Amino acid sequence: MNKSLTLGFLLVFFSANTSAQLARKYANEFLEIGVDARGLAMGKSVIASTRGADAGYWNPAGLAKMESKYDASIMHAEYFGSIANFDYGSVAAAIDNTTTVGLTFIRFGVDDIMDTSLLQDANGNVDYDRITRFSAADYALMFSLASASERIEGLSYGANVKMLYRSLGRYAKGYGFGFDVGTRYERGGWTYAAVIRDVTSTFTAWDIRIDDDLAEVFQATGNEMPDQTNEISLPTLVLGVGRELKFSDDFGMLAEVNAGFTFDGERNALISSSAGLSMYPSVGLEFDYRRFVFLRMGAGEFQRELGFNNAVRTAWMPSMGLGFDYRGIRVSYALTDIGSQGVAMYSNIFSLSASIGGKNTIF
Repeated sequence: MNKSLTLGFLLVFFSANTSAQLARKYANEFLEIGVDARGLAMGKSVIASTRGADAGYWNPAGLAKMESKYDASIMHAEYFGSIANFDYGSVAAAIDNTTTVGLTFIRFGVDDIMDTSLLQDANGNVDYDRITRFSAADYALMFSLASASERIEGLSYGANVKMLYRSLGRYAKGYGFGFDVGTRYERGGWTYAAVIRDVTSTFTAWDIRIDDDLAEVFQATGNEMPDQTNEISLPTLVLGVGRELKFSDDFGMLAEVNAGFTFDGERNALISSSAGLSMYPSVGLEFDYRRFVFLRMGAGEFQRELGFNNAVRTAWMPSMGLGFDYRGIRVSYALTDIGSQGVAMYSNIFSLSASIGGKNTIF
């Protein structure tokens, strides 16, 4: 009973790792939350329009279209009533007029979790001084390289090398490695984009460490003891198309539609099949006044939900936000909800970005 808090948390964490199959749905799902308040305000429908340092996450090909010499972006968000913290930072630098490199860091974690596994001493006495705390955190580091084609005007392509580290205090460590590739093509006012995440599948190796005392609790409660295991994240394809419109010298609009495709089994998506293919559409709009003030809105996470009366309905996640761009300093705000509508609390998210110098500037 004294170890029930720690055991309950561990059971939730390890439940995804006890399957006999290596390929898992929702593996490394923290990478799907999204970064940058602009992208979140537009329903994550931004793989064709993002061109700054944030493109290292959304579509590395967009880095090649970065208009400045250097670009950087940071964001901090809190979810589920500030229980979970999400931190993000990225930098990008143009090597020349066609080639750009980038670095992206992500951390998603729940901190200060009470470890009550040692609450009792060897004599069975309860000692609250034996309570310690630990964090369950996921980390990602991405190295990006992008280039604009010198033969085909408007075409750019890029790739990410990503390294993952996942930690559950002293109980488990996970190490992962994978690749993303993307492309982007501009023609006739339209922009087309495609991204394949985990293109070769992303492999994560787990080292699970459960001491003898906690192992006895697993066995006494009839739960399967987790063991060392590996998991694989199968590729995900995202397609996008965007269009910029100019209403006048002062007012303009950007519209973008994305569609994500997963291949790891039938999901509760808007469109899915028993063959394992699922599709997630999203749409984003951005209105601007003199490229200084921006109003953004989006819709995504379309899913089929089963109600209490067994009626199937379509659920979706709305989002909106504002942005300001003054001489390369960009401040963005998003009001979004990473959970189901009306269930999880909405989150207020801010991000800050900055651009420095032209591509031909030498520092």
